[in-house]
Amino acid sequence: MTFPFEALRRHPDVEGPGLVAADAADRLLLDESAATRAGAAPGEVVVIGDDYGALTLGAAWEGDGDRGQGGVRGIRVHQDALTGERALERNAATLGLSEAFTSLPLLDAASVAGARVVLLRLPRSLDALRDAAGLVAAHAAPDVVLFAGGRIKHMTPAMNDVLRETFARVDITHARQKSRVLVARGPHDGRGPAPAASQADGLELRAFGGTFGGARLDHGTRLLLEALGAGGGPRVGGTAEDPWLDLACGNGSIGAWLATRHPAGHVWSSDQSAVAVASARATAAANGVTERMEVVRDDALSIRPDASASLVTLNPPFHSGAAVTDRIAPHLFADAARALRPGGELWCVWNSPLGYRPVLERLVGPTRQAARDRRFTVTVSTRR
Repeated sequence: MTFPFEALRRHPDVEGPGLVAADAADRLLLDESAATRAGAAPGEVVVIGDDYGALTLGAAWEGDGDRGQGGVRGIRVHQDALTGERALERNAATLGLSEAFTSLPLLDAASVAGARVVLLRLPRSLDALRDAAGLVAAHAAPDVVLFAGGRIKHMTPAMNDVLRETFARVDITHARQKSRVLVARGPHDGRGPAPAASQADGLELRAFGGTFGGARLDHGTRLLLEALGAGGGPRVGGTAEDPWLDLACGNGSIGAWLATRHPAGHVWSSDQSAVAVASARATAAANGVTERMEVVRDDALSIRPDASASLVTLNPPFHSGAAVTDRIAPHLFADAARALRPGGELWCVWNSPLGYRPVLERLVGPTRQAARDRRFTVTVSTRR
């Protein structure tokens, strides 16, 4: 029985209905790596960047029997997005494959140590690809084969060059259904990921590959901080019991700004991205505010109590993979509203053409404009 790709689901489907949980690139990666995976022992297969579980569960399924009991076991998986991890868990439970894999952090050498086969969905960021390839080259088996695949429209020749930095040979497969796979062999000069570093407006910023904005203060965040600073900063909250919440924290610049400018202030930052959380923690450490800036991996603010916060800051993402979408921000707005107490404020910056103000009015409460330039708008929404 062939693997039932159609049974996979996106959990939760924040970006909207109609989007698939597996695509042609997933199928091509599994097909191109099948012969190599057939010789792998348990624990020798690693999957990186599996969106919703197609690669992991496809590798675990293959073999004899109606439910693919001859597939790979002991698969180690890294998914940057927490929602991806949860989708994999739920899809695995549906297919009876929950025991076939273990989720591990990519920044840990244990994620890839001794691996002989690595399946990688190519990330948009070359720095993220460099971090993953360097880690595999440093800690996988000497005969490891890295299969890196994606949709052709999102691939560039620079990806080949990045792989050649740490692999002696990179082959390119034939295209199929607008997808292609790069096959890398001969690891050399491997290295573990290290965050990029920079300074901006008195802050030390750190970012691992794939973090939104990298190790810099992006334009929208800068406008938000200028608006916050113009009024002297937050007027309430910032205690250990009522910390300022920085939602979708990215490299941690907003949280670090709040903590450094308010020496007694406490910040609670969250992001569903594993590399963003690692980056924000590195930024907090570089600015000496680790004890007052907690950084957690969470889907929005799901682990925060209802009506418990005085202030939430947010620079919402508008990408899902390579696609631009306005469906993620409302999910974040709604959870910020849930976490805010009546009278609490959501300070938000967004690309002006997205026109989020009516959505903020509906989901949070009365909304005023605090700043605007030719690209971005900063609003303050008061929880009704």
